[in-house]
Amino acid sequence: MKLRLIVMNFLEFAAWGAYLTSLGAYLARVGLGTDIGNYYAIQGVVSIFMPAIMGIIADRWVQAQRLLSFCHFMAALFMGLAAWTGISAGEGTPDGTMLFLYYSLSVAFYMPTLALSNSVAYTALDKAGLDTVKAFPPIRVFGTVGFIATMWFVNFTGFQNTAMQMATSATMSFVMAIYALTLPQCPVGKSDNKQSLVEALGLKAFALFKEKKMALFFIFSFLLGVSLQITNGYANPFIQSFASLPEYADAYFAQNSTFLISLSQVSETLCILLIPFFLKRYGIKIVMLIAMLAWVGRFGFFGLGDPSGYVWLFILSCIVYGVAFDFFNVSGSLFVDKEVDTAMRSSAQGLFMVMTNGLGATLGSLGAKLVINANVYADGLTASQQIDGWRESWYIFAAYALVVAILFAILFKYKHVREN
Repeated sequence: MKLRLIVMNFLEFAAWGAYLTSLGAYLARVGLGTDIGNYYAIQGVVSIFMPAIMGIIADRWVQAQRLLSFCHFMAALFMGLAAWTGISAGEGTPDGTMLFLYYSLSVAFYMPTLALSNSVAYTALDKAGLDTVKAFPPIRVFGTVGFIATMWFVNFTGFQNTAMQMATSATMSFVMAIYALTLPQCPVGKSDNKQSLVEALGLKAFALFKEKKMALFFIFSFLLGVSLQITNGYANPFIQSFASLPEYADAYFAQNSTFLISLSQVSETLCILLIPFFLKRYGIKIVMLIAMLAWVGRFGFFGLGDPSGYVWLFILSCIVYGVAFDFFNVSGSLFVDKEVDTAMRSSAQGLFMVMTNGLGATLGSLGAKLVINANVYADGLTASQQIDGWRESWYIFAAYALVVAILFAILFKYKHVREN
């Protein structure tokens, strides 16, 4: 059973890793660089409502493993159409409207599968009589392994700069759609605690805003969520842009940027193991502050580095990403679970996801688009001026994260009782 769930997690995240960090490089190459922010913002938009809707369907009417299969099939279909739109354009600019439409529909069906795959895993482990708290994390790690595997695949095949990365994603989703049908059956219609759409979206938990501590936490979660998708969308085209300058044209990492960025996911895998220690010893305020300062480093090191003599700064940026992402997303979720009543647990988690991966990530992607389009993709800029524009943009994002960190340190009051 564990092996079957490992395969499921590998395929689940392999479909995402094929394009999430490299799509920006492809869009920039085919003349759609000014639209990168839209492609990453749409992930936030659909994350606000699609996982909740599919979760209710799985809870009430359709077995989770079958709905997982259906969603992956639809994600594969539309991502395949997006790939065909890009491939058929050759070296020219594809139809931007159709490419974005197909991509958006694919993402809308893919995002709910993140929660559905967890539901399938929890059900299977329960049926096997295993403790999910102990058994699931080692299984989930292979999701990150799958993510890294397809990142490396599209890097070393050269697909990171072509629409073939989307074809790779479509293939992985199609395989997952078939494989999901072989997974253990999940019950439907038997739960006495079915969520309504209001609960699933976390709207019921808005009552928590009456408590100052929780209101500030969710507000800062939103503000920090702004940072989540910026480097996913723009790190790759930034690093590749150095290849347009003679002194960096032959730099290894300018040609293999996706491989370099994959170090972020390696770091993420390792940093998640540090969370229990830091939370018990220092508490949520210090852990969140560490995450915020790590985001400052993530952006700042990108601004200072280059793919040749200062590539170590890029590597350092990738290392701190694990802290920035895990100490925020995972620790924040655990804090919410600890602080709210169990009757509101699911709703509060839904609100946390809406504030971070929904509203925060959407605003961040659109805001980054405005900054980078003005500094990098403005008409008449030379390659050297574009590099300077990239650096200025990273410094702006770093300054934003620093301001959020300072305000959080001042305004968020939480006394931690150290656990032995």
